[in-house]
Amino acid sequence: MPGTPRRGSGVLLARRSPFAYHPLADAGDRTCKRGTTGLFEEAQMKLALGLIAIGALVVGCATMEAPRNEAVADLAPTAGNSVRGTVTFTQKDETVLVVAKLSGLTPGNHGFHVHEKGDCSAPDAMSAGGHFNPMGKPHAHPSVADRHTGDMPMLVADSSGNATLTAELTLMRIGSGPNDILGKAVIVHKDPDDFTTQPTGNSGARVACGVIRKA
Repeated sequence: MPGTPRRGSGVLLARRSPFAYHPLADAGDRTCKRGTTGLFEEAQMKLALGLIAIGALVVGCATMEAPRNEAVADLAPTAGNSVRGTVTFTQKDETVLVVAKLSGLTPGNHGFHVHEKGDCSAPDAMSAGGHFNPMGKPHAHPSVADRHTGDMPMLVADSSGNATLTAELTLMRIGSGPNDILGKAVIVHKDPDDFTTQPTGNSGARVACGVIRKA
């Protein structure tokens, strides 16, 4: 039959198997594999860089210093006196750090308290009211648990009339709760505080006054 190869003719026309090797197809397969691998490696690199950036951000936030909760009172002299200075208050968890620097005092010890009203308008500062005592406790030394919230250690002035004080006190708070000292007044007294006489400690006249405000 015409077109049909005969046995023994030495010519055999066979159909190409779909599974037969073809160099172009193999090259394309290798190119595809390389492209897929490259995309995967690129994705891994981006993920690693992203994790590094997130880690750096977390570390930065962890080491960032929290805002300080502070208050300050600028003290001015009452009539006939020359006492001036600054008192700062810094909240530290359950305590408040008090730092005072004053001048114009007579040498020796002076009563030093937070008073209940932020009003220094009277010439003798009696407008500031009594000691700050929202819990209704007796006047006592600041080392005693049951005491006025406004009880603080005495100031001790040197021969030049200068006094500094650093003390860490419980009970006080800045900006929250019934023991919040914002808007109250700091008073310096003429005489020592005996920490016994109620309710003032027999500290005498008021020689300086300043209202506590947010720093």
